[in-house]
Amino acid sequence: MHRHVAKSLGTMKSPALCTICGIPLDSEHFDDSGVAPVPDVGEQVPLARFELPPQYCGVLEYFSQFTVEHARDSSKIETPGLQWLILSNNRPLYPYLNLDRIVNPWGYGSFQVSIRLDENATVEFVVRNINRPVDPDETKRERVGGRIVGRYWYNTAYGDVAWRRS
Repeated sequence: MHRHVAKSLGTMKSPALCTICGIPLDSEHFDDSGVAPVPDVGEQVPLARFELPPQYCGVLEYFSQFTVEHARDSSKIETPGLQWLILSNNRPLYPYLNLDRIVNPWGYGSFQVSIRLDENATVEFVVRNINRPVDPDETKRERVGGRIVGRYWYNTAYGDVAWRRS
C-alpha cells in the first residue's frame, strides 16, 4: 500500500457500529419485489431492483422466488427452462450465478445471505427464459416473482457521514 493511502486510511474516522451485529448505525433498509409474466424465450425480465445511492455501500440479506407452479405444489421446485440471476452492476452475483430451481421460496421466510455490495451498486433479481414454452394467451401466462432485501450505509471513505432526513 502506498504511504499516502495508508496515512489517509489511518486518519479516517471509523463509523459508529452496532455493538451486537457490527452494522453501521446509519444503515437503512431496502426491499423491492415484483411479479411478472414469464418472459418470451431468449428474453429476461427484472423482478426486483435497487440502486445504492452514490457513496453508499451495502449488503444483500435476503432474496425470494415465486412461480405459480410452485405455489400450487411446493414439491415443484425445479424451474425447467428458467434461469434466476441476482446481478450487481449487470454482473452475476456470486454464488447465485445460475439457479434453475426455487432456492428461497416466496412467503416461507427465506434463508439469510450476507453478500457485500460495492459502493453505488445496482442490484437486480431477474429471471431469464432459456427454453420454457410460453402460452401466447396473456391471461394464461405463468407468473414469476422475486424479492430482494438488504441494508445500505454511507461509505466513510468519502468523509464524515452526511445525515439524510427522510
